[in-house]
Formats: sequence, structure tokens, C-alpha cells
Amino acid sequence: MEINNIEKSDEPKKKTKFIFITGGVLSSLGKGIASASLGLLLKQQGWSVTSMKLDPYINVDPGTMNPFQHGEVYVTDDGTETDLDLGHYERFLDISLSKHNNTTTGQVYFEVIQKERSGFYLGKTVQVIPHITDEIKRRMAYYDGQYDFIMFEIGGTVGDIESLPFLEAARQCSWERGAGNTINIHLTYIPYIKTSGELKTKPTQHSVKTLMEYGIKPDILLCRSEYKLSKDERAKIALFCNVEEKSVIDVLDAENTIYEVPLMLAKSGLAEIVLHKLNLPNRETEIDTWKNFVQKIKSPKHKVHIALVGKYTKYADSYKSILEAFVHSGSINNTKVEVDLINAEDITEDNVAKKLHHCDGVLVGPGFGNRGIEGKITAIKYIRENNIPFFGICLGLQCAVVEFARNICGLTDAHSSEMNKNAEHRVIDLMESQKNVKDKGGTMRLGAYPCVIKENSNAFKAYEKTEISERHRHRYEVNNEYREILEKNGMTLSGISPDGTLVEIIELKDHPWFVGVQFHPELKSRAVTGHPLFISFIKAVLNQKKEKDKKQDNHLI
Repeated sequence: MEINNIEKSDEPKKKTKFIFITGGVLSSLGKGIASASLGLLLKQQGWSVTSMKLDPYINVDPGTMNPFQHGEVYVTDDGTETDLDLGHYERFLDISLSKHNNTTTGQVYFEVIQKERSGFYLGKTVQVIPHITDEIKRRMAYYDGQYDFIMFEIGGTVGDIESLPFLEAARQCSWERGAGNTINIHLTYIPYIKTSGELKTKPTQHSVKTLMEYGIKPDILLCRSEYKLSKDERAKIALFCNVEEKSVIDVLDAENTIYEVPLMLAKSGLAEIVLHKLNLPNRETEIDTWKNFVQKIKSPKHKVHIALVGKYTKYADSYKSILEAFVHSGSINNTKVEVDLINAEDITEDNVAKKLHHCDGVLVGPGFGNRGIEGKITAIKYIRENNIPFFGICLGLQCAVVEFARNICGLTDAHSSEMNKNAEHRVIDLMESQKNVKDKGGTMRLGAYPCVIKENSNAFKAYEKTEISERHRHRYEVNNEYREILEKNGMTLSGISPDGTLVEIIELKDHPWFVGVQFHPELKSRAVTGHPLFISFIKAVLNQKKEKDKKQDNHLI
């Protein structure tokens, strides 16, 4: 596992400004969305921007963490398993990030301990200060000089012991870089007490007090609340938190979509305030394209109902990128995509029709392990037999191959060796490169790999090209020994790795839209532009729904 040897890739060319974003009072306030939104506003003025997430957990990365605890694992082009907030950065800013954009406590301590073991510190006592904080600052400086702005989101909540080294590193960095080169933004919460009908500012005061005890004075307060602050409440917060009144900014809950947040922050003048404090000129912000994108989300002409069948459906963040990809593709198709999260464990032969009959399309999602696998396979059988548009991602593709092998190819014992090592027909099997892998973290087939697409396929119609690159996260693949029988019985292997060894995309002929992919297209879906496969899927769903509605209308006549 490569953790060390992080060096700057270039000599500094720009005077990079650092923007630190912290959170207070409680967690899950939306620091990632706030950071991505501000980054977007600055980018739309013509500034170059990148973002970093500083995560306080001791895991080296989230790859081995339960999705119910952490949400989805976001994978970058270079194969790094990262925090889901990097997904927000990529979707909002339309950029591709790397391993250098996510730092965890685990990575930092791993690096420092490796150096200590090798004698790097020459007998010195290794301590949090300066050695841990110096390592954090070294990582923070990776892109220094390459961008106008680097946004640093510090995970956790101010007051948590886990975040202290990152906060100290931020304090040192601000001191070392000097006035006008860094800015500190604190996202806080203003609770509303219903019984008294009041917004309470005291939690924010305490949060800022704690932050200042760490040597960090916030320059801007983003006040998350259900109700707009009054002038008196704003003045009170400014007075007791040592922040200019104009720098106390309301961040109300977005009524329809998180993609409204940049528009709200644009209206508040956040980018202008940041630029002023950093002694930079304010430029015209091109925001019309984003406004049109949001408007189509809020007021679509059409509506479709999609079932997402998976095993982590109790926690929607487990499928965060998929859900956002539906928002993007829905906007492009001028369609509201309503997603029904269905637990695969709850699907049986007896109830599958009841569970799925109301859906216009079905996506069977990624995952690992045996739990819910037969429910996914049962759902796919129903989808195939009833001509419902289908999209399978990663394990979704593998389940589609198992179902087809069992019920069309006559291989009744067909299965994945991940689920049944003793199955006679292991149509899905462990990749050759994975057979000697022992470690769990960061050892799967990860990151972007090329794929060659057959012409006249649904995939080709979506991408409009024969060569693509998509991100992966898997250990198992279609067993090449069964490719011939699958194709003979009507399955099209429409996407293959350039060396011909890996099935990347499968399709079925004589079906409205039946596509399974081994990769994760949701990770490359972007706000405004979407992803070709999701756009094509929703278009197919919409067209079939229109045809169905037309037939019903004719029947009534």
C-alpha cells in the first residue's frame, strides 16, 4: 500500500489561497456541500479550485468500513477509496480528484510511524506536535502553487478530540502563510425552539469559543437554520463571535435539492466576501447554466418511478452517487426520478410482482456478500420476463449473469464463487489477480480502466464512441469459460477490456433496455452534464412509460 513519498508535482506557479471549513454544534450539517458550493462559485468566476477532505478517523481509508456507518466508498480515477464528500466536490466542480485530495488520521500516523521505524527522525521523540502536524501540513501543501484556491474540509465537529491535530495544523498554516492568504469558515447550527418561538444562538457562541481556544478565529460564519436570522440575531452572533455582521450568513435548508445551495450562497454574496478578505478582485459569476439545471430539477415535465434494489437501503448514503446520478440524468431528460429503495432481502418469488410492478425501471445496485443475493436474482428474473428497463451495476451485472445462466442457459446450479464456492457452474469467479490477495484494504481492482464497446449496442448509443474509461471496485468477474454459452443463448457482451479478458458490459437483445456494467458509472456522473448510461436509462424508461400510458389511454377509449 503506497502511503508515503508524497511530493509536490510542480514548482509553485500561483499564489494559492487556503480556505479552511470547519463544523460546529453537531455533525451532518453539510460541510461537504458548503465547500463544494463555494468552490463552484469561485470556479464560475474563472478561478482555479481544488478541494481536500481531512478525515479524523484512524482507518487508512473507508474501504473496509460498513456502509451503514460511513455511507458509500467513493473511488477516484487513480484507484483511491475515499470519503463520499469527494463525490460532492467532483459533481459540483466537474473535476477529477486523486489520492492527494483525501487525508485521514490513519494515513498520517501510518506515514509517521514508518518514518520513525526507518530512523528518519534520528532518535528524536516523535510527538503530535510537530511530527503529526508537520505531516498533515505536508499533505495539505501538495497542490500549493497549482491552483488559485484549495478548499480544506476538516471532518468531524469542533470539540471532538479526533480533529485536534488537523485544527492545529490549520492554525499553524494560517500563521505561517500570513494575513490575507488563508481564511477560516465555520459552519454552525442555529436551533429553533418551537415552544418559545426563538432561534437560539448560544450553541454557536460556544462552538466559536471552542474554536478560538484552539487558536482559530473564524472569518465567516455559515449559520444553518430552519428560519432566516433577524437583524438583531445576526448582530448578536457577530458581537459575541468576533465576526463582522456581513460575514454572518444564513444557510437555510434547501427545499428541493442540494443543488440549490450554490444559488443561495451566491445570493448571500459569500464568494465576494471571501475574495474581499483575501484581497482578490471580484469577477462576474457565470451561474445561468447552473440555474437552468436546478430549474429542471424543481419543475420537470415528466416523472418516472425507479426501484433501487440493494442490501444497504436503510441508509440512503450507501448509494449516494447513484441517487445523485438519477438527479443529474433526470434534469437532462426533464424528468423527476422518484427512487424507491427496496431491500433485496425482502424480495421473494411470491412477492416480487407486488414489490416491482409499480416501477417504470429497476436498478440493481452494487455490494458484497451473500445477504440479499437471491432477492436480487429473483428481481432480475421478473424484470427480464416483464420487459422492464434494467440497469445493473457491479454486483448487479453479476446477478444478471447468474439469473440468465440459471433460467435461460439451463445451468440451474449457476452462481458466483463469492456466494457458493462449491457451485458446479461458477459463472462469476474470483479474478486471477485477486487469488493470492490477503489484505482487505485497498486491494481490489480499483480505479479507472479502459473498455471497448461494440457498435450498435445500447452502450454505444449512450456513449457514442467505442472506447471509454470507467471506475471499478471489485474482486469478481464473469468467468470467461461461460462466455460462449451466454452469447449463444442471447446475451450480448457489449463491453470488453482491451486485452479481451474481462467482460465489462452485458446486454439482452429484444428487451427495451437491459444493461449491466462491471464498473461504477455513477462515480463519473456530474451535475449539469450527467452520465451517458444514466441518461440513456432514464430516456428508455421514459419512452416505455409513454408507450404504456398511450396504450392504456387507447384501451379506455
